[in-house]
Amino acid sequence: MQLTGLHHLTAITARAADNAAFYTRVLGLRLVKKTVNQDDVSAYHLFYADGLASPGSDVTFFDWPAPPERRGTSSISRTGLRVAGGLDWWHEHLSRAGVKPSEPLMRDGRLTLDVEDPEGQRLSLVDDGGAGESHPWAGSPVPQERQIRGLGPVQLSVAAAERTEAVLTDVLGMRFERNFDSPEGAVRVFSMGAGGPAAEVHLLEDAGAPARQGAGAVHHVAFRIPDSDYAAWADRLNQRRMPSSGPVDRFYFRSLYFREPNGILFEIATDGPGFTADEPLETLGQRLALPPFLEPRRAEIEAGLKPL
Repeated sequence: MQLTGLHHLTAITARAADNAAFYTRVLGLRLVKKTVNQDDVSAYHLFYADGLASPGSDVTFFDWPAPPERRGTSSISRTGLRVAGGLDWWHEHLSRAGVKPSEPLMRDGRLTLDVEDPEGQRLSLVDDGGAGESHPWAGSPVPQERQIRGLGPVQLSVAAAERTEAVLTDVLGMRFERNFDSPEGAVRVFSMGAGGPAAEVHLLEDAGAPARQGAGAVHHVAFRIPDSDYAAWADRLNQRRMPSSGPVDRFYFRSLYFREPNGILFEIATDGPGFTADEPLETLGQRLALPPFLEPRRAEIEAGLKPL
């Protein structure tokens, strides 16, 4: 029973229309699900992913009227997005779009381009060497060979690294792989499943002030499991005395939520049933999708949402 990689990452936007324009028209991701936060139906929950809406490619956003994030520790401080080379192309493309990327740099042995989205979320385009599957979206403004292939790695910043490390290894079964030095400090790399950037967590110890979540912040990170392992993972968290949400059915996947000792919210999520549970693959994201338990409230929910 193993985590197999990163499943999705959920962040916060205060400007849903601008967010959708940046992630689809500039980064070239596909809007694969336009739904609502199931715990706060006044807010959109937007899912961007690859052409097949594959687990491990999702970057998602809650649309909340929040002030900007105050950066700090106890946070998910950098989101990796994998590409198969072409960072010079990406540098020119982002610059033309009015975004100011860094110059390409080496981080943990991989060529990387750092950039921020319009609300300050810290992103990195990471050259993954083209390994593994990719599922380009034919409707993307980005050429197929340059498109974002999926998530990874994700960086956590914490004040007490050994406490988070214990959860990553002893509870979640990740493997310590190596250390590397970054301008921010020493980073420890942990991997899941087959490893590689799609299955890595980078742990940075940062003794600074805690972050305050807001627009531009990451809310939580989710790790992938096969559907058949869901009950066993719920049992494992109970056995390890990790306070958790217990089973939560999100309709598109099933989840377990818990906070690691430095306060970062983790989710364990199944690969299935997936985003085609209520929409054809060809028309994903084109209408407001609601899980069955919210469908009777459609008129009320639609009336409370701002147009994208």
